[in-house]
Formats: sequence, structure tokens, C-alpha cells
Amino acid sequence: MSESQVAANLKDVLRRVDAAVQKSNSKKQARLVAIGKTKPVEMVQELYEAGHRDFGENYVQELLDKAPKLPKDTKWHFVGHLQSNKAKMLVEGVPSLAVIETVDSEKLANKLENALEGQSRPPLDVYVQVNTSGEDSKSGVEPSDVVSLAKHIKENCPHLRFSGLMTIGMQDYTSRPENFKCLSVCRAKVCEAIGMDPDDVEMSMGMSGDFEQAIEMGSTNVRVGSTIFGERHYPNKEEASKHDNA
Repeated sequence: MSESQVAANLKDVLRRVDAAVQKSNSKKQARLVAIGKTKPVEMVQELYEAGHRDFGENYVQELLDKAPKLPKDTKWHFVGHLQSNKAKMLVEGVPSLAVIETVDSEKLANKLENALEGQSRPPLDVYVQVNTSGEDSKSGVEPSDVVSLAKHIKENCPHLRFSGLMTIGMQDYTSRPENFKCLSVCRAKVCEAIGMDPDDVEMSMGMSGDFEQAIEMGSTNVRVGSTIFGERHYPNKEEASKHDNA
């Protein structure tokens, strides 16, 4: 896929995002995070030059490789499963890291907190990942455990800022309405428990196959990769079988 086609795809997805926001009657514009997983940094650079700023990656090493090649005002979202032993590497290696969308345990939250101590940067935004589909293959906390983890972050991790919830779709990477509704219910419970306004808590749900429906059901942050960048090409079947988050 040519780079000019990638820019055209971005423009079309942004148009579709705007249309979905209008249908949702939301007071808040949904954010589009362009996921460049497995794609060359030159494609990401072109979208930056077209005015886009929010980009995401699934793999720590890929983000570490790409981040230094983009301007400092790039807003990087980490959207893959993060092993706690890579938390320090990630936050120290990507100064422009804006959000980690996949915090799914107190252990990981604590590792991130420790890694950020002593750094001269504002608190790092984090989303709690929720397994709304109940699939064993999906990461994320159970809906019944969301409040506990969000409360832990808010009360015990001053270098982190709990700012949202995130979920991944079903096995075919499309979410069903009940998954979207589950995340909305989780947000309401969290806000009641920790005293936050729902408007201040993002809902990251919706990917290439379902981002319009997700926005219409309240998503404020959608993760779109293949619809913008084209199909991904993996070096082996094992990589292809790993879960996409965009």
C-alpha cells in the first residue's frame, strides 16, 4: 500500500469517526489512535505530517524503535499486553508516552509507579483493561475486579493517573453490544466508587471492524490499524495468532 493511500485512508476514517460522533449525540469528540503495528515508521511519519498526533503500538520493542524517529509532540499509546518486567523499559524509553491502555493488575501498576519515581514528568495516564467477553485468551481484569484496581491506582500510585477503561473485541476482533454495555457499566461503578465524573473517564473500545458502533455506544477512544495502514504481514503463524488490539 502506498503512503499516499495511507493518508487517504486516515482522512476517510476520521470522516467516519466524526459521523459516528454526530449519531451518538456525544458531547465529546472521539479520539482516533492510529495503530502502526508491524508497519514501517515512514507510514507513521506521513500521518504525522498530515496532522495526526495519536499513534499506538502493541509491542514494547516496536514502540522503542519508532518513538525516537517521530517528533516529541507525538502522543504514543501502548495498547498491547505489557509484562511487568518491561514496565521500566517502556516508560524510560518513550518520553512522549501518553497512555498505557492495558493495565490489568496491581503488580503492573506498582511496577509502572516505581519506574516513574524520580522522573520529571506529569503523572502518566493509564486505562484499566477489562475482559468484557469472558474469553480465557483475552487479557484484562474481570468486570467484578475493575473497581478494586482503579481504586488502587488512584490511592497508591501518585505517578499514575487513572483516566479510562479499555476492552478488546471478541475472537474475531469485533465487539458485540453487550461488551460495550459492560464497559459502560464498569465505568459507572468505578466513578461512583472513587468519586470521578464519567466525562473524565475515557472508554477505549472499538477497532477497525467496529469503531463506528463503539462510538455510537459511548467510546471516546478508538484504535484503528489495518483500515488505515492495510493488512498486517507477520513473520510467522505464531505472530499472526497473537491478539490484535486495533
